[in-house]
Amino acid sequence: MPNENSKLVYSTDQSIPRKEKPAKKNNHPALPPAQQKVTVRHDRKRRGGKSVTVIEGVQMPQKEMKFLLKQLKAGFGTGGAVKDTAIEIQGEHCDAVMAALEKIGYRPKRSGG
Repeated sequence: MPNENSKLVYSTDQSIPRKEKPAKKNNHPALPPAQQKVTVRHDRKRRGGKSVTVIEGVQMPQKEMKFLLKQLKAGFGTGGAVKDTAIEIQGEHCDAVMAALEKIGYRPKRSGG
């Protein structure tokens, strides 16, 4: 086998170059925070009765979303996670989250009860 770095299992004496996956591009256009439709809701479904505050509709890169989550978690003294395009914060903090997002420049709306 001519190429030692190849992970080719079967060969007919021709090395096949490996294809690299293209980098993901951000499909969301950069909207100012005031124009984004951000919703804040309280959720207990599929969580074993635990309360979670879910923030949806924030359009920002993953790193910035994690930084925002870190700030919110430190401010409320709770845990949380980034799930796909939503931010989840443990506990019922809807009003406090809405106030914190308004300080940053977002115009969040409360969803649900």
